Amino acid sequence: MKQQVITELATSDMIERLALEKERLVKMKLSHAVSPVENPQAIKDLRRNIARLETELRRRELESK
Repeated sequence: MKQQVITELATSDMIERLALEKERLVKMKLSHAVSPVENPQAIKDLRRNIARLETELRRRELESK
């Protein structure tokens, strides 16, 4: 997910997307521990997307104060 797409999301949508991404990351990590994932880069991409979402949420929180 690109930063431009993230900034266009509403805050409520962003919170929902963040929860879904975190859930997907946990599932992917567990499946990778059992048997190697086809594309281990996907785990890294998920982590980065989560970080982007959290950063944007924090930026919005600071702007509102």
